[in-house]
Order: sequence, then structure tokens, then C-alpha cells
Amino acid sequence: MAEDFRGKLGGLDKIELEEFLDGDYLARVACLTPDGAPYVIPLWYQWDGEAIWLVGRQRAVWCEFMKNDPRVSLVVDAAHSEPDEAGRSMEIPKVIMQGNAEIVEEPNVGGKWVDVAEDMSYRYLGPNGPEYLTGTLHQPRWLIKVVPTEITTWQGVGWARRYWVEGTGGVTYEEAHGG
Repeated sequence: MAEDFRGKLGGLDKIELEEFLDGDYLARVACLTPDGAPYVIPLWYQWDGEAIWLVGRQRAVWCEFMKNDPRVSLVVDAAHSEPDEAGRSMEIPKVIMQGNAEIVEEPNVGGKWVDVAEDMSYRYLGPNGPEYLTGTLHQPRWLIKVVPTEITTWQGVGWARRYWVEGTGGVTYEEAHGG
């Protein structure tokens, strides 16, 4: 079938969302500088089913930005998913969130951030991940919780119907998307 390359089109269901956010993709987190300019940084994150958890070094400016203005947006996406049994790998999943950052811990040594950072180190670096933390456990870190107020998801190679403008002289949505 010609449209097989598109993968499953549409939003992620709850199980797909949870599985995707349990992966080792980076979150690109956007916050606002004091003058209102956007600031974006790629970060490790931990998803607990309700919130995104971030751990920042004491001198990370993005933590101060979130303390001053808690409005944040973030995206977690993948260039493609793992190939399926037919060798296709074109799902291109993405999760976009808007929400508010809550400063759970200001920079400290030995706080709740240690457990979150350890969980993240396993996810991102594998079984030896906590070794990454060993030499820096006495460096102060922030713990920030982002509770999403809006979550948008998408997967597959194709447009969401809401973006399609009919009557422009081209093919219909169904013709373009194999439907």
C-alpha cells in the first residue's frame, strides 16, 4: 500500500503517550528571560504521568527564568520511531506541552532532586548512569516540576486535517493522505 510509509496518523493515545515519554528523548524547554525574550534549552526530564520533572544546576539561568516567570512550553519529539517488522520507521511522534513551572527545591545538596536525577541517569545513560552523578552529588541543584495545562500530540507523516485548505486547486486531503 503506497501510504504505508506514513505510519499511524493522528494523536497519541494515553498508552502511546506514556510509552513515548518514558523514552530517552530530550525535552526542548522554552521559558522567558526577564525582558520577555524566549529562551530554549534541551534537557533531560522525568515524566510521572502528571508532570515533567527537571533538575537544573545551581547556576543554570533557565531555572532563574522559571522562578521569575513560571510560564513554559516544551516539546519532546523523535526523528522517527524504531523500525517495525517491515522496516518502516516513519512515525515521527511528538508531544507539545504548555504549563507552569513550580520551584520544588531551590539549589541544594542532597534534596529530592537526587532521586529524580538518578532515575533520569538510568533512562538516558543505561545501567551505569548513576556513575555520572557520583562526582557531582555535592553540587547544588534545583528541582522543578512542570504541570502541563495543555498537551498536544501527533504521529505519522501527514498533515492534521485542521491545517488542510480545500479548494486551492490541488488534491483533496483524502487523496494526499491515502484516505
